[in-house]
Amino acid sequence: MLLNEARLKQCMTAAGLDAIIATAPENVTYMSGFWALPQWIRRGPQAYVVWPAPDKGTPEIIASTSTLDLVADQELWVSKVRRYGDFYADVAPSTSADRANMQHLQLRALPRHSDAIGALVAALEEAKLARGRIGIDEAGLAPGYQEALKAHFPNASWMPATALLREVRAVKTTDEIERLGQVAKIAERSIEAALAVAQEGATEADVARAFHVKTVEEGALPVLGCIGFGERSALMNVQPSDRRLRAGEIIRFDVGGRFRHYRADIARIAALGEPPPQAHRLQQALLRGVQHACDIIRPGMAAAQLFETVVRVVKREGIAHYERDHVGHGIGLDGYDAPTLSARSTDILEEGMVLCVETPYYEIGRWGLQVEDMVVVRQRGVERLTQTHDAITRVPL
Repeated sequence: MLLNEARLKQCMTAAGLDAIIATAPENVTYMSGFWALPQWIRRGPQAYVVWPAPDKGTPEIIASTSTLDLVADQELWVSKVRRYGDFYADVAPSTSADRANMQHLQLRALPRHSDAIGALVAALEEAKLARGRIGIDEAGLAPGYQEALKAHFPNASWMPATALLREVRAVKTTDEIERLGQVAKIAERSIEAALAVAQEGATEADVARAFHVKTVEEGALPVLGCIGFGERSALMNVQPSDRRLRAGEIIRFDVGGRFRHYRADIARIAALGEPPPQAHRLQQALLRGVQHACDIIRPGMAAAQLFETVVRVVKREGIAHYERDHVGHGIGLDGYDAPTLSARSTDILEEGMVLCVETPYYEIGRWGLQVEDMVVVRQRGVERLTQTHDAITRVPL
């Protein structure tokens, strides 16, 4: 199961909540396993998970009739479903005995609510939460819906819960770490495939295509593909173009895919032939910053302390003017889960967090350099899901 249920209950109890409502796509998937396609690919579609305290009722999914096929075809740990809206589909005279089709028909036979807010109101009424203290993930609600809920339940107490659910998601379950480990390795293998076509005259688009094709062949989906050559490597969010690769140039990868909903985000630097000596020296400093972070990360460490230490190491090792706003972040269903490794962060590292530890450095018009690895915080140190072995990978001419 993806959901860290014990941590959710602990956070709900600490906040005095009788129920919590997930509305953002990451939180709906996290709390139920339900991946609502329309909600993930565009703004607006509504899907919810209502999670009452143990003595207040049963968790349930609220889904549009148009997504009930997904409910039927996915492995969910929340079995109660409430549907809303219409979606027209004919039924064959002799329907196949396929499990997903039969389950889909059963779900379509459920009572229908007119719209998402009507279904949510009915769920809260059934759970007798009209006077309860309810946490609501405000990030995914359609405009006006929160006001409508408060108007319908004037005696309820409402608490914003997006931040609370982000805190819950920060510590990963065993299933989540397994998925993150798999997608991290897929990203590394996809970089290897991309470098196999990184020859003189190849375009950024050629290299990106090889990266994404390998990602798909490995069972993941493309998400992040910042790949730039030479001076374009200094564009932080570079999108692959028809720029052709020349001997001696830097190639920067800031990339990752999505595997069973979980994200990878890693960075590697390569050069076609021998890299410029100064680039090698700078990249070594960045690498030592990440390596030092991996040596000292422990549960209980303040994220702000880790940030300060990593920046100090990079400065000491060769980039005296190094400045950053953060040196990493959590990762999971979201590419930027908690914690944030920044100077102002109030986050404390906990066992089971999965971090992207990174030290990017950009000289606009010259090159971009970067190390970024994925690690799990463990009691005695980190478990590395990826590991940069070389400062700069040399691609033979």
